[in-house]
Amino acid sequence: MDQETLEQTRLTLRRFIRERLVPLEQQIAEEDRIPDEIRKAFAEMGLFGISIPEEYGGLGLDLAEEIELVFELGWTSPAFRSLFGTNVGIGSQGILIDGTPEQKQTWLPRLASGEVIASFALTEPDAGSDAASIRTRAERQGDHYVINGTKRYITNAPHAGIFTLMARTDPNTKGAGGVTAFIVEAKTPGITIGKPDRKMGQRGAHTADVIFDNVKVPAANIIGGREGQGFKTAMKVLDRGRLHISAMCVGAAERLIHEALGFARERKQFGQAIAEFQLVQAMLADSRTEAYAARSMIRDAARRYVAGENVSMEAACCKYFASEMVGRVADRAVQIHGGAGYMQEYAVERFYRDVRLFRLYEGTSQIQQLVIARNMLRQAEG
Repeated sequence: MDQETLEQTRLTLRRFIRERLVPLEQQIAEEDRIPDEIRKAFAEMGLFGISIPEEYGGLGLDLAEEIELVFELGWTSPAFRSLFGTNVGIGSQGILIDGTPEQKQTWLPRLASGEVIASFALTEPDAGSDAASIRTRAERQGDHYVINGTKRYITNAPHAGIFTLMARTDPNTKGAGGVTAFIVEAKTPGITIGKPDRKMGQRGAHTADVIFDNVKVPAANIIGGREGQGFKTAMKVLDRGRLHISAMCVGAAERLIHEALGFARERKQFGQAIAEFQLVQAMLADSRTEAYAARSMIRDAARRYVAGENVSMEAACCKYFASEMVGRVADRAVQIHGGAGYMQEYAVERFYRDVRLFRLYEGTSQIQQLVIARNMLRQAEG
């Protein structure tokens, strides 16, 4: 996309977020659902296909362009982005990167239009950070596989049209080598969706267990057509996903700073606005500095990614710093609000709970530390 068109798209999205979505935030939190007209508006704006090439009906943005839109999306409740986030990221990118031509042609246009919601089914009751230990089993029977197992905390599971499913096809190969990626249609007999999880925050974004009981999936639905490549496919999409989430953290931090600054300028104590107090100014300054640092890191890593560099370490650095950063910014925003910050009528209370998830999914902060350190050691060994 040329720079002028990207800027117009960004400004249109900014206006839509601030005029249409921000006023709905409290309603979403109370009702735990996003209105159908908002989903339709997202589809009309092309948001389901941000990262999907134009030949499949998407906007075809590269990662450096994508994050500029995601910075804007972070300004409002994360639940809105979650509605189409799996189509943009882990739900579509595995098919785009490793899928067969037939798989791409069948699914990418429908994902780009929002007709189908994709859901990434990796995590299990006993497999989270240790994703290579998954137990969901896919057993070959003729031209089909029979899948049995349970997936947990699966984003958009109640709304999914397809699952990008990771299952073990070779029980004799421990770890990542025995894992295969499948495209599984949600309406396939034998699939049961559990009750939506009750979460700390991010109401309106739904996760649930997905139970596979003798689910028959055609062998043609293996992503890329080869067994044992599933974990590699998952790892390929992580760098992009981690930078996407990092950009969300920056957008959320910007909103929190906006709320904290506005409150500090209006709230008076001891005869003056609390924004005049140096200790309040210090909290505002720390938040602005950290948000700026995270934005700069993400832009640099995204440019390197687009240039074809391996940015696994840089993406982990961004995810680690940005997700921890927005937690600190949220804490300061509540502190600046004082007692009001603990009340649900103020946005900072909700954001304080919402942003806590960023330090957990797409790899916990501790996993990011391990990725960073292991890359450092490999580089040191030459």
